[in-house]
Amino acid sequence: MKVLAVDDVAPALDELHRLLQESPGVDEVSTAGDALTALKLLQAHTFDVVFLDVSMPAMDGMELAALVARMTDPPVIVFVTAFEEHAASAYDVGALDYLLKPVSADRLAAALDRVRRFAGHSAPTVDALAAVPVELGGRTRFVRRDEVRYVEAQGDYVRLHTPSGAHLVRIPISRLEEHWRPAGFVRVHRSYLLAVAGVRELRSDIAGGLLAHTDVGDVPVSRRHGRELRELLLEAATRGAFDGGRR
Repeated sequence: MKVLAVDDVAPALDELHRLLQESPGVDEVSTAGDALTALKLLQAHTFDVVFLDVSMPAMDGMELAALVARMTDPPVIVFVTAFEEHAASAYDVGALDYLLKPVSADRLAAALDRVRRFAGHSAPTVDALAAVPVELGGRTRFVRRDEVRYVEAQGDYVRLHTPSGAHLVRIPISRLEEHWRPAGFVRVHRSYLLAVAGVRELRSDIAGGLLAHTDVGDVPVSRRHGRELRELLLEAATRGAFDGGRR
């Protein structure tokens, strides 16, 4: 994947460049410190995706994205900004994703996965665990991923929480996270993996911690994962993909 990163703030651009270079599947990363330089690069070279800052002098990211959209074979646009209020405008101009600064490696990985799926370059293992076999009383049943609201780690096992009950499976939570993240699951706690589409609301517990409420129970959200979860919920709501929990 060939990537162009655009940001007028040098430290932010350097950090994004570093994260992209360390990302699997990214073969080449070019950078531009302003929209005009980026436009020249886009006219001279072919890129798969542009990570684009919104607020820049002379020409901002929205204006550049509008020009890119008119190209014969435009790259995918992913906006990177510190301001949540730009989200609606970002999707209006056809952005595939919207990242809030500071960008985490996990959130960047999710964006790159989305770019690959959009471009038709998904890895064959992405959907390998769309259903998980559960042994019960000598019989095997399959729990579909879209039935699961959240996953709870229990040693070498995980408990899959669904409207029909909880199911214990011998599989590391890290492996499920690897395969299920592209399908909308996010790690919100050391011991919990959460289906973003299953969240009905965020609430505080009696100690002031954050809980994600689903129709099968509340999931604790650690402080360091709270920002990413809010960002994903904002994105889902903006794109009209958030239904406050499956029925």
